[in-house]
Amino acid sequence: MPTPPPSRSPRPAPRTDRPRSRQQDERPRWGMRMATTLSVLVLGAGGVGHAVVTSLDGGIGRVDPFKDMKNRPQGGHGTNILLVGTDGRDKITPEEKEKYRLGGAACHCTDTMMIVHISADHDHASVVSIPRDSYAEVPEHIDQNTGEHHNQHPIKINAAYAEGGPALTVRTVEHMTGLKMDHYLEVDFTSFMKTVDVIGGVRICTARPMKDSYTGLDLSAGTHQLDGGQALQYVRSRHTDGSADLGRMQRQQKFMAALIHKATGSGVLMNPVKFREVATTLLSSVRADQGFGAEEILSLGRTMRGFSPASSEFTTVPIGQMSFPVKGIGSTVKWDPAKAQKLFAGLRDDRPLTPPHKPKQDGPGQPQPTASGAMVEVSPDHIRVQIYNGTRTDGLGRRVDDALRATGFKTTGTPMSGGTRDLQHTVIEYDPRWDRSAKTLAAALPGSDLHPVKGLGQMLKVTAGTDFKGATPVRAEPTPTGEFEAVTGDEVVCP
Repeated sequence: MPTPPPSRSPRPAPRTDRPRSRQQDERPRWGMRMATTLSVLVLGAGGVGHAVVTSLDGGIGRVDPFKDMKNRPQGGHGTNILLVGTDGRDKITPEEKEKYRLGGAACHCTDTMMIVHISADHDHASVVSIPRDSYAEVPEHIDQNTGEHHNQHPIKINAAYAEGGPALTVRTVEHMTGLKMDHYLEVDFTSFMKTVDVIGGVRICTARPMKDSYTGLDLSAGTHQLDGGQALQYVRSRHTDGSADLGRMQRQQKFMAALIHKATGSGVLMNPVKFREVATTLLSSVRADQGFGAEEILSLGRTMRGFSPASSEFTTVPIGQMSFPVKGIGSTVKWDPAKAQKLFAGLRDDRPLTPPHKPKQDGPGQPQPTASGAMVEVSPDHIRVQIYNGTRTDGLGRRVDDALRATGFKTTGTPMSGGTRDLQHTVIEYDPRWDRSAKTLAAALPGSDLHPVKGLGQMLKVTAGTDFKGATPVRAEPTPTGEFEAVTGDEVVCP
């Protein structure tokens, strides 16, 4: 039985595959039902009392995924939790199936799989998504459905659960990663929507409209407060762009960060009544190993009390081949063996996956803007701008140039006089080929007028009017950094 992490005072946290049929794509790929399970670790922090959490222990279903396991990997530093979400559409109502387009039969497989690593000093959490179609070789085992003996054979990793349940799933993950799993958490999605609703919904920001006819997702660009049903659509959509499952996993990670942010910042931790309501809803769909109960939740919760979005980091197992054909199985996702093993070695050695945050310089005395402001498609530091003063106000051009440059735009630093001296509304002129850049600039200058000019080129032109009051901070979707292409939670939550 894995030894639970010790209870001690924390120190503050610093910081395409093959084509599918429509019916196949209607599987509940929402994936983030286990995100709420991670949040219970945070919810188990101080302030709600031991009795409240202990009373919830009986609501956790129990499994024994480590029974009779031999030749397991050697344990590393920190705590590893295998977090899986199973396809449980057979437990939802016909009305919910129709409303959220969850047709078809349950596959009795793992719809989503993540490794959650809690550092030994309880300083941060690393979350690694495992693509559900990953090529895997399951160890020798007895099929839990037929009783037949199977030798080691290739499979998609999400099918290991169907053949051998939690035990085979853990064995397969340990075999592929070389990481010893200390705990196992399995979550069904039956209470996902209710859990999101109980905490008051979750804020999600998107730089572009998102629409998926398969799930019914329909979001405009901007900030949205998602209720349970909308959250379900958001995290299972895979047809909003061309990124398919990889994009879906990134949205799941973004949702997890937002959920942790909401849970830790909404007062739930300090309200025993609210905590019980959230935890009861959440735990109604959880199964865990025998060693992960109320005491362990409290222990981890106390150590994670200082967690913030910056304390979490997210990435996906490095992919070497997106479409790796296997006879009898179809198209699978093949990991990059060298990069994947380096990633898992980092977790085993308890090293953060993201590089330390260091302020970047954008010219002398110009620090890079912090990750805040309205979400846009193009990062301001990729946009070149020439400023003109369209008024009789001396120094207005310089003020606009300085304001946009401080917000991250690549201004020329030499504002000029415009062709007019009585302009009321600020005007942005742009080449239609750079329309996304123009939208980013317009977001930074609310109320400005957009004028397309063919042949203008890459440099955008701003003629300041008397309505200029300042520049609004904007930010683009975060670009994964470092050798593991990870992002931190504070980079993906809404400002």
